[in-house]
Amino acid sequence: MGNIKWIFVLYSVLAAVSLMGIAISISLASPLLAAGCIIALTIIMGFGFTTKKRYREEGRL
Repeated sequence: MGNIKWIFVLYSVLAAVSLMGIAISISLASPLLAAGCIIALTIIMGFGFTTKKRYREEGRL
């Protein structure tokens, strides 16, 4: 199977929380909160893909 890469677990949990934040902001009709959650999701996903690329180049995946 393989070792668990905890940094990726953290990124996925943070992304899921951002998605929940988007849903909550829609239910509250808060466009500012929705925009903040979308920006946070974009940043988190970017860090995740960058980390994955770095791990792959280092042969750690």
